[in-house]
Amino acid sequence: MDWSRFAQQMAAMARDLLAQDSVGSTLDRIGASATELVEGCTAAGILVLHERRVETLAATHQLVVDSDRLQARLEQGPCFDAARTSRGERVYRIADLTAESRRWPVFAPQAHKLGVGSMMGFLLFTEDDDLGALNLYSREPGAFTEASELAGWLLASHAAVALSAARTHAQMEQAVSTRHAIGEAMGILMGSHHLTEDQAFDVLRRYSQENNVKLREVARQVCEKGGLD
Repeated sequence: MDWSRFAQQMAAMARDLLAQDSVGSTLDRIGASATELVEGCTAAGILVLHERRVETLAATHQLVVDSDRLQARLEQGPCFDAARTSRGERVYRIADLTAESRRWPVFAPQAHKLGVGSMMGFLLFTEDDDLGALNLYSREPGAFTEASELAGWLLASHAAVALSAARTHAQMEQAVSTRHAIGEAMGILMGSHHLTEDQAFDVLRRYSQENNVKLREVARQVCEKGGLD
């Protein structure tokens, strides 16, 4: 492997990731980068494991989605193992899925039927009870080498930073948008019901609590309808 060329590609990819304008585009670019930069990788995806529920966040090929769904249905496979080992397994490499029938007696043969020959996975984040992972696939057994694993680990390290930045930015944008909507809703209530600022906010808060609706949704309803039902 030409590590000098790889380093240049990795630097360009890191800049590209940070330049993405949304969490979704960042996720898609991470997956695409894996197929471009990691030898042997023909498909890649990012999933989140919510305890026993699997959510595919990005996938370069249908094979990735099918594999995620299979793990979710069987509650068995490398991602579930990673979640069960005290969040300790940050990297896994499966050289030949056909040789893993003892480890995953149901998942391994069915994944092989889907066309999975070998797999690698890299932990991107753990948050509360959620685990986010970048998974790399090849239809051929033995496709991933130690060099592939190192390249994947370097990619995942950059990807984790870029994904964290994108999620933080999205959360900040949502917080600003929510604050603006609440302020607008308070203004509407203050004008239509002759309330003070504190009274208007208290109306929104009580409605949110009594109806089990998030405050930003209550504010959106007021802004759209001019009041509360």
